[in-house]
Amino acid sequence: MSGLNPVWRMGLLILAVLVVSTLVVAVLRRAKPQKNFSELAARVKAWWIMAAVFFGAIAVNERFSLVFFGFLSFWALKEYMTLLKTRPADHRALVWAFLAVPVQYVWVAMKWYGMFVIFIPVYMFLFLPMRLVLARETAGFVAAASQIQWGLMAFVFGLSHLAMLLTFPAIPNSGANGRTLLLFLVFVVEMSDVLQFVWGKTLGRHKILPTVSPNKTWEGFLGGIITTSIASLVVGFLTPFTPLQTIGVALLLAVAGFAGGAVMSAVKRDFGVKDFGELIPGHGGMLDRLDSLCYAGPVFFHLVRYFYY
Repeated sequence: MSGLNPVWRMGLLILAVLVVSTLVVAVLRRAKPQKNFSELAARVKAWWIMAAVFFGAIAVNERFSLVFFGFLSFWALKEYMTLLKTRPADHRALVWAFLAVPVQYVWVAMKWYGMFVIFIPVYMFLFLPMRLVLARETAGFVAAASQIQWGLMAFVFGLSHLAMLLTFPAIPNSGANGRTLLLFLVFVVEMSDVLQFVWGKTLGRHKILPTVSPNKTWEGFLGGIITTSIASLVVGFLTPFTPLQTIGVALLLAVAGFAGGAVMSAVKRDFGVKDFGELIPGHGGMLDRLDSLCYAGPVFFHLVRYFYY
């Protein structure tokens, strides 16, 4: 198996994890028929679909992958914007915000790092308020400008780092490249989410953010990030890191992912909703699965770029 292409090696590993998860659910249902495992079964079923779609998208070719990530950004932004209490004066600015999605991914396709890194934080930041001014409505102006720009930063700029990561060439004296680094990032962040959930459900007692996310506990947080950091060694072949560096980077990503999830929980609390949508059974909306990556993606991208490119 060590002679396999790292991407396909990772694919077999993901397949094995999903098969084991499916068997565990089946055993639990047979062993404890009095308990309801429908939510867990729905989550595992959704993971099969998400894993197949994600792995297929990045395994085909770079152009298809960029379209896929562009769609993820568009849909995440849509889920967020749908919850905003917008004014009629905001509508044209919202159109421009959505038009920024394909433009941002054009910079990624061109591998133009300079424009990629400033287009939304600088140019869209300056342009959108001016477009709102032209609507000649000052009541609610600051709230509208802030909410639209924050959505662009989190769900388009933040997530586009995953696509930009794909453009990284192979690292000398290593089997790692942009594709394998992306697989490592997503595996660590999603595994951390799952393990924090498991540890929280089994041993969770002390709430970490009771007013923001009542289900998050210190036991879940610490147990999740520690076990994720150790588990990351299994997929260390995707990276140029030493074992100690792999654990350190995984720890950083797990904490960043937790921060992303906590921030998005606060957003949902503010909007008065449980989930951002209902697209994925057992998980909520697209954004409910991408929230951690909105934070972890930029952190990992710039760390790798600084030290290896």
